[in-house]
Amino acid sequence: MRSIAWPVYLGECSIDFAFRFSNLTMPQEQMLMEVAALTDVGRVRSANEDAYGLCPEAGLFVVCDGMGGAAAGEVASQAAVGAVTDALCDPHLADDPQQALASGILEANRRVFSRSEQEPGLHGMGTTLVSLLVREGRVWIAHVGDSRCYRFRAGVLERMTQDHSLVDEQVRLGQMTPAEAELSPLRNVITRAIGTRETVMPDIEEVPTEHGDLFVLCSDGLTKEVPEPRLAEVLAHDSSDLQTLCRRLIEEANAAGGSDNITAVAVRIS
Repeated sequence: MRSIAWPVYLGECSIDFAFRFSNLTMPQEQMLMEVAALTDVGRVRSANEDAYGLCPEAGLFVVCDGMGGAAAGEVASQAAVGAVTDALCDPHLADDPQQALASGILEANRRVFSRSEQEPGLHGMGTTLVSLLVREGRVWIAHVGDSRCYRFRAGVLERMTQDHSLVDEQVRLGQMTPAEAELSPLRNVITRAIGTRETVMPDIEEVPTEHGDLFVLCSDGLTKEVPEPRLAEVLAHDSSDLQTLCRRLIEEANAAGGSDNITAVAVRIS
């Protein structure tokens, strides 16, 4: 177990990271949280383009899944994580949490887009983003792309985000069944991302928390390999220790094929 008082953002290629934060007290509301995170390159990719950021004192957690040729994906994901943590890693942030989160994500988009325009080798790069901001007994969940946030409450798993992807939008419109979406060759096509256009609109939802709520932020390297019923089973049986839980989620995804980078951040409100 390791306690860290400053933001951490990680994502170097081919290396696993695991940190656990426990008994962290947010000064403004005296909330206690347990946090763990792990990222893995998977079994197919040669580099890890995922990145995550942890800022427990400010109640901020973020996962990004980069895309682009050569090293552009990891550049995009780390730049986006850095922008959001720069903007929000202040436990005494006075701004409205939702507005502050939106501003941080817009700054992430500006940084990634600007760099892709300035450096030919990074042209067209982008990244997904999902973040959790915990303040005053509530959480704000923001996302762009197909990285997800789940809530596990009283034994029930609930998906808190809707993918910005072609197949997910077709499912919501009734043009495709969930089973068809799982098999579609277009399942990796996302319709919204950080840095691919000059501006972006994140989806942000505010929800109240309850004692024992467990939130999982993850890249699609997990959700493509581990179906939600199996994810619920793992959370039900392996969530007493969050670092063990993250390791178990990575193992499940790798055992199912590990076709992409895999990142999981688990946050429990206690």
